[in-house]
Amino acid sequence: MNRAVRRRPALATTALALLCALSLTACTGGPVPATGKARAADPASRPDLKPFYGQRLQWTDCATDGYECARLTVPRDYARPGNGRTFVLPVARAAATGPARRIGSLVYNPGGPGAGGASSLEEGMDESFGAAVRARFDIVSFDPRGVGGSVPALTCEPAEAEAEAEEAEAGAEETSEEASGAVAPLYPRTEADRSAAASGARTAAEDCEEHSGPILRHVGTEDAARDLDVLRAALGERELTYLGWSYGTSLGTSYAEQFPRRVRAMVLDGAIDPSLDWRQRVISQSAGFRRSVDDYAEQCAEIAGDSCPGASPQEIRALIERLYQRAEREPLPVAEDSTYAEYGGMDATAVLDAVSMAMYTPEDQWEPLSEALREADQGDATKLGALDDEEETEEETQEETEDPGTAEEEQEEQKEQEEDEAPEPPADNSGAALTAVNCLDVPHPRSLRPYWDALAPADQAAGVYGTAGVTAELTCRDWPSGGRSPHRVDAEGVPPVLVVGTTGDPATPYEESVSLAEQFPQGMLLTYEGLGHTAYGRGGACVTAKVDAYLVKRERVRPGATC
Repeated sequence: MNRAVRRRPALATTALALLCALSLTACTGGPVPATGKARAADPASRPDLKPFYGQRLQWTDCATDGYECARLTVPRDYARPGNGRTFVLPVARAAATGPARRIGSLVYNPGGPGAGGASSLEEGMDESFGAAVRARFDIVSFDPRGVGGSVPALTCEPAEAEAEAEEAEAGAEETSEEASGAVAPLYPRTEADRSAAASGARTAAEDCEEHSGPILRHVGTEDAARDLDVLRAALGERELTYLGWSYGTSLGTSYAEQFPRRVRAMVLDGAIDPSLDWRQRVISQSAGFRRSVDDYAEQCAEIAGDSCPGASPQEIRALIERLYQRAEREPLPVAEDSTYAEYGGMDATAVLDAVSMAMYTPEDQWEPLSEALREADQGDATKLGALDDEEETEEETQEETEDPGTAEEEQEEQKEQEEDEAPEPPADNSGAALTAVNCLDVPHPRSLRPYWDALAPADQAAGVYGTAGVTAELTCRDWPSGGRSPHRVDAEGVPPVLVVGTTGDPATPYEESVSLAEQFPQGMLLTYEGLGHTAYGRGGACVTAKVDAYLVKRERVRPGATC
């Protein structure tokens, strides 16, 4: 998918950092086995995988008090695990608060793709879980391969010296670019606009290939799910208890398909339907964002009060549309110290991203969004562009204070970087990971025609949210191919899986949760009637009670259950 489907800590006081890269995945494992076919032998029994499955995590205190950290080593290529090339993944845990009644470890993924699990836990993600779950389980998470503190990690950004050279080259062309005055439209209709969109997407893919080429084909969801099984073994667990938010539902689904009999309990909140192809995914998610923006216009006064940028839903919709149109003609002005100042202001895509990302948690984001939209309409888009600045500052501070690791670990990291001829990854590589995983996981057309053919249906289904979504997928056209294809879940033998769907979810529309629950054998659906992205940790006591009862006691949710 083109937009981030990241999960935020429920108690966070600031907005999620905006993932500006519009991006997307693959795996070295084979395709999902067809229904009825024999599954591969237990990988833990393979001699070349035994060193990985035989690990025991060495826990030490994290930089953040109250948490423990460790590192997990997994093979870079599961087809050739003995070739010496690996990923080393950060792991973190919060110990069960009731150790006398401890059941085991509960592993979660916060979403993304591109969100680091270990860092999210240190930022307080364990508080998203109900008290009953925290008492009975160690809460555990990890940075998936290529993400965050993974060694090696993905980067699509050039090294500093290279960036300076590119900047100088760009400066030489500045005059001609300014003369053109072109601003990327949300719906590229002309040949010139489409050519520019395709060229920009190709450049983005080439940057990732140049700087992370050796690992691009090894960061897909199926490989990450195999890492999850290695983690299960390293934790000393016979079966996996798992909760995945958003993209974490894709990771959980892949695990259930590959290791159905190793699942103890699994919650998938904010589901992604694996049966949809790239075009169906774009339309589904884009329609979700469009509905959520309509919900914002209709219900702004209830949540944001007097800060709403219009006296009626019609006025709010008109203001947002007006901003899109203005930003397509010329970037919206921002202050000199704004992140967008170097780009000349906020273009239409930046404005659409800011509005879309504010749909994730209305209770936190609708009021500041409203104030920002009002000021942008009055000629100053600084607040609109700064909605994510505070979160980025906190993430950078966290990165700076993290334990740098041992000298041996630093040497290993340096060796990997030299070996792969990749620059030091940025502090936040979530944009690169979002691109890499989405493109590899879902096959995309190599020719341009299918993308242009998708624009009109996307426009009809979701307006500019749909057309911008289609354009964002162009990066995947020049991406390495993965081993997956759209398919219905094949997880024979898996115990009942609980899928949680939010009726007003912008990023993972409710219909996909309904579909995923139907695809799982004995799948259960819990419906949360509310707004925003995902439910557990922010959907109230009803959701918490039902999810906790399932995780702790494996208590089933009745058909039609609603909160």
